[in-house]
Amino acid sequence: MKHSLLFLLLCIIGSVTANDSSDWTFLFDGTSIEQWQAIKHQESFTLENGILKANSKKGMDHLIYIGSRPDSLPQFKNFELVVICKGKINSNSGIFIHTNRDLNWWTLLKNGYEIQLNNTPKDKRKTGSLYDVLDIESCPVDDTQWFKMHITVNDKRITVKLDSSTVVDYTEPLHPKRSWKRKNRLLDTAGGTIAIQAHDPNSTWYFKEIRIRTLNE
Repeated sequence: MKHSLLFLLLCIIGSVTANDSSDWTFLFDGTSIEQWQAIKHQESFTLENGILKANSKKGMDHLIYIGSRPDSLPQFKNFELVVICKGKINSNSGIFIHTNRDLNWWTLLKNGYEIQLNNTPKDKRKTGSLYDVLDIESCPVDDTQWFKMHITVNDKRITVKLDSSTVVDYTEPLHPKRSWKRKNRLLDTAGGTIAIQAHDPNSTWYFKEIRIRTLNE
C-alpha cells in the first residue's frame, strides 16, 4: 500500500512539473538568435558555443525580441521572465521590459523599464536595480558567475529576484514621478517586447537562457 501511494505521489509531482515546464516559451535557448534584431549593429550580439554574447564595439546598442513575425512585435504584458546570465568584471548591460522597437535607441530607453545588469564601480545602480526608479547599491549574488534573474510583471507590480533573493518589489503608482528623461518609464497597458543592452565596448555580458511565461490576464 505504501509503495502504491508513493508511486501515485511521484506521478502527481511529475505531472505538475511537466505542466509547469510546458508553460514556458524560450526566447533564447542557445541555438539561434534569428528572432532577435539589433537596433544598430547585429554584430554587437553574437552566438558563441550556445551562449549569447552582448558586446558592442561601436557604442551602445540593443537587441530586440521580434519573434517569428517581424511586422508584428510580441506584446508581453503580465509575465514571468527568467534570464540566466553573467557578466565580465567591470561590465554594464540591462534587460528591458514593456519596451518597443525603434531605430532611435534613445527613444527605446525611455519606454518601459530597464532591469540593470552592472558591476562597474563607477555606476552605483547595481545588478537587479529597476533603473532610475528603484535602485540597489549592493548585489546579493556574484554576477560574474552564472545566476538566475527572475522578473515578474503582474498588473502594476514588478518584482525582481536574483537566485533566491528578492531585490525589487515595486508597484507603479497611479501618478508616477519620473525625471524628464524617464517620463515614459511606465508599464504599457498593451504590454511590450523584451530587449537586451550592449552598453559599451568595454562591457561584456553573456546569456545562456531566456524564457518567458504569460500570466493570466
